[in-house]
Amino acid sequence: MKTLNIGNRGIGTGKPVFVIAEIGINHNGDIELAKKMIDAAQKAGASAVKFQTHIPEKEMLKNGFSAGYVGESLFDLLKRVELSKNDHLILKEHAEKNCIIFLSTPFSREAADMLGEIGVHAFKVGSGELTNIPLLKHIASKGKPMIISTGMSNLEEIRETIEELKKINPKIVILHCTSDYPTKYENVNLKVIETLQREFELPVGLSDHSAGIYTALAAVALGACVIEKHFTLDRSLPGPDQSASINPTELEELVKGVKAVEKALGEEKKVTETEKEVQKMARESVVAVKEIRKGEKIDEDSVWVKRPGIGIPAKELEKVIGKIAVRDIKKDSLIKWDDLE
Repeated sequence: MKTLNIGNRGIGTGKPVFVIAEIGINHNGDIELAKKMIDAAQKAGASAVKFQTHIPEKEMLKNGFSAGYVGESLFDLLKRVELSKNDHLILKEHAEKNCIIFLSTPFSREAADMLGEIGVHAFKVGSGELTNIPLLKHIASKGKPMIISTGMSNLEEIRETIEELKKINPKIVILHCTSDYPTKYENVNLKVIETLQREFELPVGLSDHSAGIYTALAAVALGACVIEKHFTLDRSLPGPDQSASINPTELEELVKGVKAVEKALGEEKKVTETEKEVQKMARESVVAVKEIRKGEKIDEDSVWVKRPGIGIPAKELEKVIGKIAVRDIKKDSLIKWDDLE
């Protein structure tokens, strides 16, 4: 799997997992609330915050289809939460001042151009745009890394998109995703992460819409190098994404869990230094189960194995049987090789 850089962070094999707190539109158009969310994400340990850059007139028809979970006209919703270019600059500066990477998802050419002008380190592409090859080519031409979600798509659609984009810009991260809010666990299909890794040999992560942090942690164990979760300060706030979002406490726990899983992913089966001490206590050694006199031949009735494991290892019991004792050996004592000939 290849690696790439987003800002000062390496993404891919051998690099720390990149945790994205997706604020999206959960700020509800309130710039001060957005700043508080950046602060909370940074405090929780996230690598990046991600917003959505909507210019509704440029990305959709005013009377287009709106999914049931949105609860209102999508155009009206996005118009209400739309952030200006100056808002983006303020939030990017606030994020960078707090040492957290600022990202956003463009939904139109104009939005992508705006983000390019303010100097984002990478572009995050939503699942709805996976098959929008014209827009993706426009974004790819800017030469920045692209993080691409793959909800609502099959492998052939992903393959077609990646093949087209690689001709322009190979700096791609693929995020497995199920575009259901919230996603039932049985629909997460985490092992698709391994399928995408084999198929594309690119960094692969998870954009997770399931409840809690369980599937995100499992994704890290399967090799995900990016984890994205919707983030809110309060799930009771208005907005279609709030209920499928994690709060600051859960985000902090996610970051801790990711680091714990990363540390636990070693591949070499070995005896650790701390296990060596436990080994002495937990394993067994050959012991005398009755008094053994000097010159006596050791038979099966005179020895067995008991803890601790600091003498002749239990697996060598048969090597002891048939030996001659060169000194008296007390009952319930460890037998040593120099006790025998």
